[in-house]
Amino acid sequence: MTSATLTEAVHRASTIAGNDLGYRFIDRKEQETWHSFQTVAERSACIAAGLWERGVRPGETVAIVLPTSHDFIDVFFACNHIGAIPVPMYPPVRLGRLDEYYERTAGMLKAAQARLVLTDARVGKLLGRVLKHAVPPLGMCRVSDVLHTEPIDPHRSKADDIAMVQFSSGTTGTPKPVALTHNHVISNAMAILDKLTEKGPEQPSGVSWLPLYHDMGLIGCVFPAVLLPGDLTLIPPEVFLAKPAIWLRTLSKHRATISPAPNFAYALCVERIRDADLDGCDLTDWLYALNGAEPISPATMRAFHNRFEKWGLRAEAMTPVYGLSEAALAVTVSDWNAQHRTILLDRNALLDGDIKESPDGVELTSVGQTLPGFEIDVRSPDGNSLPECSVGRIWACGPSIMDKYLNDTPAPRDGDWLDTGDLGFIHNKELYITGRAKDVIVIRGRNHTPQSLESAIESVPGVRIGCTAAVGDISEDGEQVIVFVEKREGDRETFAEECRQAVLAATGVDPDLVIPLEPGTLPRTSSGKIRRSEALTRWKRGTLFPPESVNAMRVAGAIARSLWTEWQHRVRPNA
Repeated sequence: MTSATLTEAVHRASTIAGNDLGYRFIDRKEQETWHSFQTVAERSACIAAGLWERGVRPGETVAIVLPTSHDFIDVFFACNHIGAIPVPMYPPVRLGRLDEYYERTAGMLKAAQARLVLTDARVGKLLGRVLKHAVPPLGMCRVSDVLHTEPIDPHRSKADDIAMVQFSSGTTGTPKPVALTHNHVISNAMAILDKLTEKGPEQPSGVSWLPLYHDMGLIGCVFPAVLLPGDLTLIPPEVFLAKPAIWLRTLSKHRATISPAPNFAYALCVERIRDADLDGCDLTDWLYALNGAEPISPATMRAFHNRFEKWGLRAEAMTPVYGLSEAALAVTVSDWNAQHRTILLDRNALLDGDIKESPDGVELTSVGQTLPGFEIDVRSPDGNSLPECSVGRIWACGPSIMDKYLNDTPAPRDGDWLDTGDLGFIHNKELYITGRAKDVIVIRGRNHTPQSLESAIESVPGVRIGCTAAVGDISEDGEQVIVFVEKREGDRETFAEECRQAVLAATGVDPDLVIPLEPGTLPRTSSGKIRRSEALTRWKRGTLFPPESVNAMRVAGAIARSLWTEWQHRVRPNA
């Protein structure tokens, strides 16, 4: 039986599973701590009492700024417990970009109309300066401040009440607060579960290192575990980035069947994991290595499978998917039981929006067919449906498609259909993504996707994988193509020329400028996607700088300023 709300789902999981199922958290030393669904239900009810006493009421938003932890899950469901709306937001992880973080986070707090910011002792030390830009009516507090010993009865929420707010990625503009109801998130999580159990195990187990403020980590991993209920192992993202092998070792140890990640993570594993790191590992149970949230590289997926095949990784496990925040999460998924499909296309024809296969063309990956209950329509600029093998704008329809943004800004809809802003085509009933409409680079009347230029550079020695941004610009001399590339090492002029030649050879486009950058210079979204247009804007303003160096003295100063600002803007409970 499917629960109507997340609060009902947590109660059901705690009743069915008790202490036998839940989440385990793994730290940097690979030590595990267990958190059962029964514990989640009990702690969330107690935190809900503290939130109520603090002044939070049904329908009000609470910004959650926490790392991947027990607290995050308990606080999220505590908000649901009293009918409040949790708004997951990312903590300050790029210490060399704190001023940028404070300004961007303050803008998100205002957009979400947050009544309260909830954090912990560690993150809170750096979060106070956000209050310089935005002061929620109920201020900011730590989880320990609202953890009561006595629980509170749950609010009677309905399926069409807002269950959470998640922000759009913000790759091509300011992140927007997407309002998702209980029905939206549950229907999407159930569609994922139905697909997972279609031909696989009835009791799938998962591993995730994705941050819980990200839809793939929360809606794609945590919610299905509650709804099943099932078993989930969580790794803090900073631990994975420091030790990528911990991901594969954890999959092996717990014989997990499903684990999602963006494309860069698979490339990072190929580059950083040594054979010795996987001593004794067995990946034969990993049935679904989902790849989504950013452009998918066929070469990366092949390299990942080739690298780890000897530990039992199946080629069929590599599973491209497609989704977006406005649809809660997933829209399409490739076939579980077959190797993912790719297609080689004539580059020049593709530039004109035509699909013509060519043995030496550009390779694109299928992201499969729609989940049950969803539909995809590829449309022309004037809104007419296009036939198969025609490139156009992707529209989506389904049970988890958002109705509106939190601030009542209407979604880009046509009846039940949502304009995703992505470009692509249908081939043999499967969807292929070619890029974002707003990112398209127009050169002499022809459309080029930035990904085609960026991927051409990744083989150049010294390039930081996934750290390239190709943009188009209009100058006094007309159209120009600019490529920003973060480099590891090497002479700037030689490096830039090698990158230019790589793009020219692969795409026929001769960039007007190739600009080498120091590591960490390119602006990113909270989920790590490159913000191309923002990179161009900063470069033109002369503000595209690398992050400030981080040392103990600088961090101590940032903490002191943050705590002082928090004290200046403190808000008493029930204010």
